[in-house]
Amino acid sequence: MTRAWNFSAGPATLPLEVLQQAREELLDWHGIGAGIMEVSHRGKAFSGVIETAEADLRELLSIPENYKVLFLQGGQTLQFAQVPMNLLAGGSADYLVTGAWSQKAYKEAARVGKTRLVSSTEDGGGRFTRLPAIEDLRFDADAAYFHLCTNETIHGVEMHEEYEARLFDAIAAAAPGVPLISDMSSHILSRPLDVRRYGLISAGAQKNIGPSGLTLVIVRDDLLGRAAAGTPTILDYRNQADNDSMLNTPSTFAIYVAGLVFKWLKARGGLAEVAAVNREKAQRLYAAIDGSGGFYRSAVGLACRSIMNVPFNLPRPELEAQFVRESEAAGFIGLKGHKSVGGIRASIYNAVPLEAVEALLHFMDAFRAANA
Repeated sequence: MTRAWNFSAGPATLPLEVLQQAREELLDWHGIGAGIMEVSHRGKAFSGVIETAEADLRELLSIPENYKVLFLQGGQTLQFAQVPMNLLAGGSADYLVTGAWSQKAYKEAARVGKTRLVSSTEDGGGRFTRLPAIEDLRFDADAAYFHLCTNETIHGVEMHEEYEARLFDAIAAAAPGVPLISDMSSHILSRPLDVRRYGLISAGAQKNIGPSGLTLVIVRDDLLGRAAAGTPTILDYRNQADNDSMLNTPSTFAIYVAGLVFKWLKARGGLAEVAAVNREKAQRLYAAIDGSGGFYRSAVGLACRSIMNVPFNLPRPELEAQFVRESEAAGFIGLKGHKSVGGIRASIYNAVPLEAVEALLHFMDAFRAANA
């Protein structure tokens, strides 16, 4: 079997070593005579799996003891409602909109309670290509929380470390004590992260963590127990924390695979080493785009181009469709841009090897030579 070069935005490629281990253990996990997804989530076997997964994640991200790690379900989209259900507490929340996913989060929260749009970078054509100037933002010192998405998967806009630090400092000065809530679905574990800056971090697993069906939530202890009256039991973070993410049957297989991914990341030297490889992949891909004489074009501002999701365009839509067709014939998958924006998108998550990016660069050079 020949595996394709997979640039899918999610569900995304998983490390080959992880898939191979999961295959080997599929029928018989550690000699118990059954696969890990076939046994009770409350039994000794799975309890060890989820405990080890949490311990490895805490090590990778240096998660402080006063934060709970929750392995939930419902995807990041459920978090758009679950966050305000748990944290609004009759107040108002600030939202920064820099792409499609933070926009969805803002609209969903407005269905739950009171929200305030701090800024939106959407242009007249429905595109997002930049981050707002921090000095232009006005924060509510009484906000229940401040919500942002640090990497926009569809539009390829990312808040890098320098921008994040300046934003955090501005919020701390203007609205001290207001917790930061971040959707990190498409770049969590791609680089080191200071968890202490945030009150809550959430991420769908299907990009850098594991299979779809699992949602990771890292929440500070003092934000538990604030759910509005009438919040369903299963959506109350406090209930999930008190039951070790097993208030109901969790996504056992997805948690198992996520645990294998965490060990894979540790074996690669941790997030600092992973980040260096990710930067090289992105730099080489953006260099090819910028050096194509305009045949390939990125609309995203240089200072906020995503390391994980690289959208770009060709001179004509029909040429983009041809690019997708020919790339698939050449052994690539997942390069078609999101349906809402079109174009091409290469998602280069942790599990996408440098060799895949090199193969894509060769294809892009050949395609440009034949069609420029």
